[in-house]
Amino acid sequence: MIRLFINGFAASAGGGLTYLRNVIPHLARRTDTETTVLLNPAMRGEFSKLPNIYFAEAPESPSVFRRFLREQTALPKLIRRTGAQVLISTGNFALWNCPVPQILLSRNSLYTSADFLRDVRTRGDYAIWMDTLVKDWVAQRSISRADITIAPSEAFALELSQWSGRKALSLHHGFDPDAFTGDATPLPEAVKVQLEQGKDAYRLLFVSHYNYYRNFETLFRAMPILSHRLQKKVKLFLTCRLKSDENPGNYRTDSAASLVDNLRSNGEIVELGTIPYRSLHQLYRACHAYVTPAYAESFAHPLIEAMSSGLPVVASDLPVHREICGDAGIYFPRFSPDALAERVLQIQESPELAGKLSSNGLRRARDFSWRKHVDQMLILAQGLVASEKERS
Repeated sequence: MIRLFINGFAASAGGGLTYLRNVIPHLARRTDTETTVLLNPAMRGEFSKLPNIYFAEAPESPSVFRRFLREQTALPKLIRRTGAQVLISTGNFALWNCPVPQILLSRNSLYTSADFLRDVRTRGDYAIWMDTLVKDWVAQRSISRADITIAPSEAFALELSQWSGRKALSLHHGFDPDAFTGDATPLPEAVKVQLEQGKDAYRLLFVSHYNYYRNFETLFRAMPILSHRLQKKVKLFLTCRLKSDENPGNYRTDSAASLVDNLRSNGEIVELGTIPYRSLHQLYRACHAYVTPAYAESFAHPLIEAMSSGLPVVASDLPVHREICGDAGIYFPRFSPDALAERVLQIQESPELAGKLSSNGLRRARDFSWRKHVDQMLILAQGLVASEKERS
């Protein structure tokens, strides 16, 4: 029996939530593992009682740095109290004085992205720029504090190793198609109405909250090019709204919103808002192609969701995107709206290409497994416990 402690307190949106939602149920099925998970109270309600899983809660923190300081002082005592043998830190920052061996999951590509720092400076968003530099410093030194650092892709592991000077391992995040499509809860009525209004259009989908590094602006600049060249109407569906206070983080939507005023009024861009995860598979299947212009990425779960739904993928030409999608996608230079539009046109004009990408994607999505991810994580944890016993 191995006893784990997972620090998931930082998970509040995006990949962190996806990770815990999938990993915790798989750990619960392991009879050779007991796991304590630290969550923020807002997320605790998502989980009912599970075998072999114990939940700890901490009060929500108004800032990342107060959370970090609280973790550094309170977490070692909590870990000792639970009898955990290995700590898994999921939020990019390690526990600096950890009483047990520590596995650090590093998945934030912004700390290594020159494009992101240049972008926020260009926007004059110096608060985010300074915040990123400070977090960058903490994240880099966290890698030196961990016994093992794990990245969710080989491309990002290489980036982390070059950035930190310490080896990072690659362990792909997983995907569970049955869990993803198992809930038949229909889409919200307002969303169904929007999809019905676009039934005669070529429907593109981009699943993301608004933020700078997902590079929405390049996608928006591609839309008039597509509208001019496509033989039919085109609609882009977004799972967010271009309002600063309706997205996680402090990203200002002004520049993006100004780009889409005309497109929005013409119905070419549809802001659906957040879609319940249990119904998301229905939205994918209602669209013709998936697009992502992101300029920074460490894994990108929506790519696998899109592939498993049979959608051809048009993605910015990042090593991570090529690693995840392979021959299920076609790629474009990340800041080129013309090239993005050209790739979409290739798919729309060639049913043969669309069909090939779709079948390749269905095959590729099967390569990702949360069970395999958890099994490999436990092998690493067991190796750390064995090494600790040898030293003592």
